[in-house]
Amino acid sequence: MSAFPLIAHSAPDSVVAWRDGKPITARRFLCDVVKLRAHLPAGTHMLNACADRYCFTVGLAAAMTSGRISLHPSTTTPATIRQLLGFAPDAFCLTDSADCAIALPQTRFPTLPDTGEADHEPFAVPHIDGDQVIAYVFTSGSSGEPVPHRKTWGLLVRNVRAEAVACGLTDGRHHAVVGTVPPQHMYGFESTVLMVMQSGNAIVAGPAFFPVDIAKTAASAPAPRVLVSTPLHLRSLIASDVERPAIDLVMSASAPLPVALAEEVEARLDTTLLEIYGSTETGQIAFRRTTQTDDWTLFPDVRLTKRGEECWASEGHVEAPCLMQDVIELVDDRHFRLHGRMADMVNIAGKRSSLGFLNHQLTAIPGVVDGAFVVPDDAGGPEVPRLAALAVAPGLTVESLIEALRERIDPAFLPRPLLLVDALPRNATGKLPREALQAALSRHGVGKKETLAGTTRLSIPADHPAFAGHFPGNPIVPGAVLLDEVLHAICAQAALDVSTCRISAVKFLSPLRPGQGVSVRYAAQSDVLPNRKFQFVIVSEERKIATGSLVIPAA
Repeated sequence: MSAFPLIAHSAPDSVVAWRDGKPITARRFLCDVVKLRAHLPAGTHMLNACADRYCFTVGLAAAMTSGRISLHPSTTTPATIRQLLGFAPDAFCLTDSADCAIALPQTRFPTLPDTGEADHEPFAVPHIDGDQVIAYVFTSGSSGEPVPHRKTWGLLVRNVRAEAVACGLTDGRHHAVVGTVPPQHMYGFESTVLMVMQSGNAIVAGPAFFPVDIAKTAASAPAPRVLVSTPLHLRSLIASDVERPAIDLVMSASAPLPVALAEEVEARLDTTLLEIYGSTETGQIAFRRTTQTDDWTLFPDVRLTKRGEECWASEGHVEAPCLMQDVIELVDDRHFRLHGRMADMVNIAGKRSSLGFLNHQLTAIPGVVDGAFVVPDDAGGPEVPRLAALAVAPGLTVESLIEALRERIDPAFLPRPLLLVDALPRNATGKLPREALQAALSRHGVGKKETLAGTTRLSIPADHPAFAGHFPGNPIVPGAVLLDEVLHAICAQAALDVSTCRISAVKFLSPLRPGQGVSVRYAAQSDVLPNRKFQFVIVSEERKIATGSLVIPAA
């Protein structure tokens, strides 16, 4: 693959960033990269924890130009960092904070005063080989172990250049890009750092989480301005009474965007809003103007292919065919519609819906500020879940919300219970981690796990004799083989006599390939033997493979 420039700013006085209301030129940026590079320790892997977006970008560039690889874990909890060290024992942390708590050897971002010396430095933009791995982005696997996804420079460049064209940011104007999303997050990494580097636009450094900070940071840079944000931050921004500077374009991702919210953002900010779709594995692959269409438009050269109910992304900047975790309807070669996450699909009494659809109906009720449906951990088993819901709805009652939901959703999906709370446990990107939702339910006495519960892992190796002649050229694990392994795994871990147990009421949701690891989560409905019943769910990476129950019949 060819080499690509570190930045698309071809003139030394082109503005790469705005910081504290002052422009930072391409010449100054490259000079800062060289200075920082001299401060970096010997390790090959760097966790860039800089909160200042300009410092983060300088750190990224210093790592790239010295052959180092940036690490992007989904969290920086002590457990995650310990697991990260198993992947990269030489990892160190670059931070611009005096009290960074990440348990890695730390390098403090140095003070880089603008003394004017950069004006005398030769201007030469480095080129990076397209095959160079510049980052590993981690997702949380079904076992809790971080799963690394390698990102090469060439494919990232193709991705963000396509994004810039799709969003109209290569129109010859110099756009100032403000981000409410941390640069460590994949969406923030692509849209507030890499896209700016590769489109000749400018990063706006400064805090941009609360509405007053967003307005102040945006006002520190000249128009035209772009706001890269999430539904959580956009809802907060338009609900505030802060004076906002003109925003020419708003981009939203990381969570589903309700049409009503998109309409309000465009009206209140007098702007255009584009929603971005993608995943950690594929990067960004599509966009739409939410107020005008339900259809998503693919980035150039990216293809979606259906294989039964599965949908696979490939080509373009997608390095290898990737199974999408959403229910996708293909409209034509370039357009598709989303119908919710596969993992969010729920089936109750033969009726099928998605948590995304239910969340949309809840938050569309006048007076509901935020809300989410949840399948509690003790929902009665994966075959017949009992839904709960959390809602932020000042001035409304549970009864009025239930009545409003009756007009919008099938009674089978009405939440029991529906809890009124002050706020949902959203993270910095607006997402609702399942663990945080379950903890919120537990505080209200909902969703506590049964006494006998556990998780076990297994995989069916590619050389298993069951694959001989079983779907040649496209092997999948036979259901009987998988269930036999599950039966023995649960019985071994729960100290049960396998000869007295049987599996019943199983439902297969997606295929399992040879060698793919799965996590089997199970919980007992009763502590009394006989007649104990274990509900189980089989998951591979966040994708449900099957659900069912294991019973110990009475003698």
